[in-house]
Amino acid sequence: MADAKESAAGPIKAELLSEGKTKQIYAVKDDPHHVIVVNKDRITAHNAQIAHDLEGKAECSNATNAKIFTYLNTAGVKTSFRRLLDESSYLARRCRMVPIEWVTRRIATGSFLKRNPGVEEGFRFSPLKLETFFKDDAANDPEWSKAQVLSISLPELDGPVKEWQYNSMASATIAVFEMLERAWAAQRCTLVDMKIEFGVDVETGEILLSDVIDNDSWRLWENGKKELMKDKQVYRNLKDFSVEDMKRVKVNYTWVKDKLDGFTDGPQNTVVLLMGSASDAAVGDDIKKHCEKLHLKLDRRIMSAHKVTEQTLNTVRYYNSLPTPVVYIAVAGRSNGLGPVVSGNTTLPVINCPPVKKQEQTHDVWSSLSVPSGLGCSTVIYPETAALHAASIFGLTDHRVWSRLRGLQLQRELALQKADLTLQEQDVL
Repeated sequence: MADAKESAAGPIKAELLSEGKTKQIYAVKDDPHHVIVVNKDRITAHNAQIAHDLEGKAECSNATNAKIFTYLNTAGVKTSFRRLLDESSYLARRCRMVPIEWVTRRIATGSFLKRNPGVEEGFRFSPLKLETFFKDDAANDPEWSKAQVLSISLPELDGPVKEWQYNSMASATIAVFEMLERAWAAQRCTLVDMKIEFGVDVETGEILLSDVIDNDSWRLWENGKKELMKDKQVYRNLKDFSVEDMKRVKVNYTWVKDKLDGFTDGPQNTVVLLMGSASDAAVGDDIKKHCEKLHLKLDRRIMSAHKVTEQTLNTVRYYNSLPTPVVYIAVAGRSNGLGPVVSGNTTLPVINCPPVKKQEQTHDVWSSLSVPSGLGCSTVIYPETAALHAASIFGLTDHRVWSRLRGLQLQRELALQKADLTLQEQDVL
């Protein structure tokens, strides 16, 4: 996808393409593939049956949306968001919006209880509850089953929704919720439920996560307590809409916007790649490539537990002393003493990744597998696996790394769906 054509001052607004309750969408001059989205100082509820001006909401929504989409882009989710332009607007890919709201629920509350009598509030869905609603204000956005979604012809998708299109949007919806749920949990907030929408890129035909994700898009409970809700439900619940009431709504929106800065906070995770000799550099380079994809800091060292034992132990002592998370990856062939020696002198995780050749696997890997008692190092034989294993260890306590792993999982799932579709189409021909 090409970047937006810009003047020295940035993209230039052209004609107004559409206007909704809380935003306007403009074309970009001399660029048919991007749009400028402008947020309004406006808050609404119940399909705009209730609506008020709210000074500063445009800035809050714009910043919230940018932080969320930037986080998701970094995690590997394909979205229409490109970048902020100013306090109230941002640049996005131009999409034909699919008129379906995708709702994920972790906790039963709100309208779900009305539509499902007998379910107690607070019931926890595992796996997540996924629902779809057709966007139709006049009909109050009716809930649709999967069969209904697959049966309707949508001009945005050039016909009926195909099963692979439904599955790709459903998979992305679940992944997005799980990523944001983890990130909010790190801020001591419970993501109760949320809604998102997708669009079809007018240039590439790709289905992208699109529209806006802001404090209107979810239910968010600080410390998991409903009485500490921070989302638009506070506005929905108002009766008088007094000046003080609206100030409280604004305070919540500002709180959420500021709290999102914590999404990118976290410790400096370090992978220490120890190689037994310079001849192991090829495997090390492969591990480095995969660590970089996961945004993991990598320190590379060459040393031999057999030949320079004291130097090796001093290096291990240094990394053991760091106050931030460390995982060791040991690359050493033949008689691998490197990984086991490191494991015996650290409480940190150690991953052996011996540079074995296929014809040597049956005997060269044995020293990495058969280690003395009391040692907990693991062994893998592929560099990608070593990097992923290290990332999964960091991901236990770091939502940023976990989200990148979840993003890779989503990408693999969508790639397999595409490959399967291509094969089916070939068989038809």
